[in-house]
Amino acid sequence: MSRIKVGVLGAAGTVGQRFVQLLADHPWFEVTALAGSERTQGQTYADAVQWHLGEDPPAYARQMTLQACELGIDCEIVFSALPGEIAGPMETSFAAAGYKVFTNAGAHRMDIDVPLMVPYLNPDHLAAIPAQQMRHKWSGFILSNPNCASIPLAMALAPLCERFGVSRVFVSTMQAISGAGYPGVPSYDILGDVVPYIGGEEQKLETEPLKILGTWNGVSFEQAAIQISAQCHRVPVREGHLLAISAKLGTRVTADEILATWREWRPAAVEMGLPSAPAQPLVYRTEPDRPRPGKDALASDGMGAVLGRLRPCPLLGWKFSALGHNTVLGAAGCSLLNAELYVASEQA
Repeated sequence: MSRIKVGVLGAAGTVGQRFVQLLADHPWFEVTALAGSERTQGQTYADAVQWHLGEDPPAYARQMTLQACELGIDCEIVFSALPGEIAGPMETSFAAAGYKVFTNAGAHRMDIDVPLMVPYLNPDHLAAIPAQQMRHKWSGFILSNPNCASIPLAMALAPLCERFGVSRVFVSTMQAISGAGYPGVPSYDILGDVVPYIGGEEQKLETEPLKILGTWNGVSFEQAAIQISAQCHRVPVREGHLLAISAKLGTRVTADEILATWREWRPAAVEMGLPSAPAQPLVYRTEPDRPRPGKDALASDGMGAVLGRLRPCPLLGWKFSALGHNTVLGAAGCSLLNAELYVASEQA
């Protein structure tokens, strides 16, 4: 197929840069529009952006001129990396104008008819899009990806839910400073310290996985019947969110059965051959000190989750660790996968 025109809103920010990086040489998508704030509009991307990803911006983007985040940009698909305070109404206006909006922002995640998707887990939630379009009389739509810490949690739980059922979960997170965007957390507040509070984060972890692991009934999303309690901490790590998880399963199982369930899990998105999907999005490490952000955040090119340390939990039955890259799959990468899944489903 010919490549589809795509644009990035908020292209100069931390997540916007990750979109620009991941879209370089994409076989399905051609970036035809980069949009930014009033501060960056009218400048070339190379001049406007303070690049944080360790190398120069991709060649295709350097001389592109940053446009205003306004209707009329030349693309069919819009990737939104907008700040939360402006994302909601702007994404709504783009969807009403016929754009297909794939957003990393949190404004619409829990809307009654907006899919909250991790393509490995709930591709069937694409079925909500026609109902969304009908309800709002839109020719476009909005499809959201979850919070960066919700993704590895949901990925660890999904295979267990499918095979054994899960009723209760306790999760404690150790989240990287890049999750706060740039410049992130001031060094004086985080070096040699841990901040046991991230505004709004615990509520997201306690609610978003229930929608992801729930079902679409044709009118609204029915949440999964799981109780989740979360505690969230900011730690002096640059990239990679580490989660300590305890879970009560629906039946008595052995460690070998749990490990086999994770290792044998092959989601449909992988079988579909999506360009950005790794062959094995869920990896289990057997070493007693893994996963670790410094060693494992970029496993599967950052597009998967890494698990480890499965062992009995005296309170809930089983406990283990999970790790996800917070700006790759945890942000731009998940939106990109969502767009690939949508296109592949439409072509099928």
